[in-house]
Amino acid sequence: MVIGYVRVSTEKQDMKNQHHEILEYANRCKMHVDEMFEVEVSTRKDMKTRKIDVVARKLQKGDTLIVSELSRLGRSIVEIISIINELIKMHVTVIAIKQGIKINGNHDVQSKVLITVFSLLAELERDMISERTKMALAAKRAQGVVLGRPKGRIGKSKLDGRVPEILDLMRDKAGYSFMARRFKVSRPTLMNFIKSRKLIG
Repeated sequence: MVIGYVRVSTEKQDMKNQHHEILEYANRCKMHVDEMFEVEVSTRKDMKTRKIDVVARKLQKGDTLIVSELSRLGRSIVEIISIINELIKMHVTVIAIKQGIKINGNHDVQSKVLITVFSLLAELERDMISERTKMALAAKRAQGVVLGRPKGRIGKSKLDGRVPEILDLMRDKAGYSFMARRFKVSRPTLMNFIKSRKLIG
């Protein structure tokens, strides 16, 4: 099955352009688009609102997802990489027309190179988020704000250093199971980390 995914943030953006781009690409590559998902919603909305989860449930091993560009999938490199990694695990091929990218779900050499590059960019974005967080905390301390600390000692965790990414995914309302797979830990470990670090109210 081949699925096209079209998303626009505002009414001013033309959904027909993305629709036409996907169909033209499919025709050029002698592919038939079986279903087209069209969503009019801001990237700031969570993945459920953007129907990414619905699309993922439709896709199966050997299927293909086509988008006009990678930015249609997520609001950040970290989120896009998370989505693509999940699709790759499902052996789904992802095509981004404008970037000329075809990530094969069968893990060919080109796909592995692209994933490596994306992962490096995602790591850079995480570092930038972490740096901004540290600067914000330093600014609060400079203003005399007393930052609360959890009672008792907190043990080390595999998730230490991943707080900015976890918060980013939580803001997107990603499920605990999805995040646990993303960080390669058990669901209880993730939930305990979130609770002990007071990442939720």
